[in-house]
Amino acid sequence: MFGLGRNSIRLTRVFGIDVFLHWSWFLVALIEIRSRENAYSSITWNILEYLALFLIVLLHEFGHALACRQVGGTANQIVLWPLGGVAYVSPPPRPAATLWSIAAGPLVNVVLIPTFLLLGAISQSLGLYQAAPSFHSFLRAVATINVGLLLFNILPIYPLDGGKILWSLLWFVLGRARSLMAATIIGFLGVVGLIGVAILARSPWLGILCVFFLLNCWNALRRAFILARRDKAPRYEGYACPACKTPPHMGNHWFCPHCKKSFDTFVSNATCPGCRTGFASTACLECGASNPIADWTVPAPVPSSAPIG
Repeated sequence: MFGLGRNSIRLTRVFGIDVFLHWSWFLVALIEIRSRENAYSSITWNILEYLALFLIVLLHEFGHALACRQVGGTANQIVLWPLGGVAYVSPPPRPAATLWSIAAGPLVNVVLIPTFLLLGAISQSLGLYQAAPSFHSFLRAVATINVGLLLFNILPIYPLDGGKILWSLLWFVLGRARSLMAATIIGFLGVVGLIGVAILARSPWLGILCVFFLLNCWNALRRAFILARRDKAPRYEGYACPACKTPPHMGNHWFCPHCKKSFDTFVSNATCPGCRTGFASTACLECGASNPIADWTVPAPVPSSAPIG
């Protein structure tokens, strides 16, 4: 994934969400604008068309981010890069929360379809098709781009939204680990098909996307195996999440962001054994809620007193 910092430019902050633009966006924008310079009467329309694509992708990513926040997740950053955008969302680890966080992005594109149809009808009724043919062509091109992005993005290929939606739906039935395995295997098969399309169409951009998809499918499959191993681990009897009441797994399932080591927070009492960093709260691996480790302790049952006499 493209990083932040020197690789990206911070554009703005909306609803507490930082929006970054990767530097390579300008390079690809120049190439794409010049490749369609004969589509309009002025290159200004080509620039507006590419900016409209930028806006559609941004609205799509805000759909993900705001939906994630709605279900109690974290979403603070959006990065736009030449072949799309990425909303850094972390919904609670529940299938319904994940499904809504992912599905909200394509739903933005769905809502835009009648908007463009209405604008097109108004354009025709005002006679802009004859008076301003470039504007009418621009409107039709942007509407086509929106539909194309929607149809491509809902393909069941991980990490496209369609692949993640498939994962979320299977999660209800198979559990998180097995559903992620199934979604990534289907994603691998889908990428093979896209590689064939890229070769036939001689599309370098689609070829780059296929490489990106393969890397993400592989990383997700590795994550699925890690989740499967963790699910088989025994659970503590003396602790339970204050939010969902689920006992935590035994093992090094918690990660220290400072020294990058994994540890068992219940063995070390919420302190990283590597760098001795103490953590004020411990996250539940099931529901995502964070609470002080003292709140996880299950009180011992009080023995009932024996009857007298």
